[in-house]
Amino acid sequence: MAIDLLLGLQWGDEGKGKIVDVLTKKYDIIARFQGGPNAGHTLEFEGIKHVLHTIPSGIFHPQATNLIGNGVVIDPVIFKQELDNLAPFNIDIKRSLLISRKAHLILPTHRLLDAASELAKGKAKIGSTLKGIGPTYMDKTGRNGIRVGDIELPKWKKTYSALRNKHLAMIGNMKVDLDFDIDQLEENFFAAVAHMKQTIAFIDSEEFLSQAQKSEERILAEGAQGSLLDIDFGTYPFVTSSNTTAAGACTGLGVAPNKIGEVYGIFKAYTTRVGSGPFPTELFDEIGETMGRVGHEFGATTGRARRCGWLDLVALRYAVEINGVTQLMMMKGDVLSGFDELKVCTAYNYRGKTIEHLPYSLNADELKPIYNSFSGWEEDLTIMRDAGELPDSLQKYIAFIEDFVQVPIKIVSVGPDRSQTIFRTTE
Repeated sequence: MAIDLLLGLQWGDEGKGKIVDVLTKKYDIIARFQGGPNAGHTLEFEGIKHVLHTIPSGIFHPQATNLIGNGVVIDPVIFKQELDNLAPFNIDIKRSLLISRKAHLILPTHRLLDAASELAKGKAKIGSTLKGIGPTYMDKTGRNGIRVGDIELPKWKKTYSALRNKHLAMIGNMKVDLDFDIDQLEENFFAAVAHMKQTIAFIDSEEFLSQAQKSEERILAEGAQGSLLDIDFGTYPFVTSSNTTAAGACTGLGVAPNKIGEVYGIFKAYTTRVGSGPFPTELFDEIGETMGRVGHEFGATTGRARRCGWLDLVALRYAVEINGVTQLMMMKGDVLSGFDELKVCTAYNYRGKTIEHLPYSLNADELKPIYNSFSGWEEDLTIMRDAGELPDSLQKYIAFIEDFVQVPIKIVSVGPDRSQTIFRTTE
């Protein structure tokens, strides 16, 4: 049985959590394959908003098993907070949540290193979420990391102490003003590790998934962040520390490329970005402010206001191509209601020439977006539940996007709730 993938195609915050939640009824296993608590997947149903950071977005469906894969990095303290937040909903965590032994742990000193590094960069900072993600992946590739399976071993704290001391020496060498209480941080950390060991089953996840495929169980791999934040193919260096593209699902779960089935690509009807980095279609006017206000554009993890701009179809097509996307889901079309005119970027003026692909650099001094314009719509999309109800202007907007990227849009989200999801039948 093939494994389907669900990926963000922009700079994150596309609405992956909602779509995973909507699709989970079709799947037996939901598996996160990369990232860590820098992710913020928001789900809303029955009048309650839930934000998940590490736990897969299928957790509210009792029939689904949720797996945190080997490509994920886990902060035990934040993970315990997530579990505590789920406690009122009577979820059978022992049955429905599993963790790969090969997933790496975020230590307290990883977070301190993250903060110290940003302070040392000054104005050149990359806009880290300060969750310790980058330093943890650095230790992983440097072969110094501590994995979930290590905490089952009797002498793991000796390994921990050696790595902590190395981190503290590195922080000292940075000579930044960083105030912290390592004893308090470690007390919280070890308590959370003990709770994780008591509460969650640790497994050899690649074998688990292999057997699940042989048993023809239906599996959905859930990505975090977005394709334009990929460490290799994103807007480097303003990227995350993992592979957020389809290839990351193979390495982050131990899945062979020929076992990948559908690739669902999620994008907003406009574009947003949190933190630093290039953003060709960013708006600095009243339109951008309105998008942010109406769309409640604040990071689910950081709380930072998101930068807003027109839809960039050049970047979207790029993400579609590198991921092999087979069907698209468009989010937040309802936010664009009320604009007289909409614009989409269909090419760039790059160093004096018109190009239709994503170049090496998106430096604003060298690149300017070229737009096509569309008539807007006034209708309130949030009350619509059928594709036939969508206004003509929106239908034309959708058709143009499909023609440009050559992939059908199968879902149009018209609000944050599960019920505000329109399934489209396309030829």
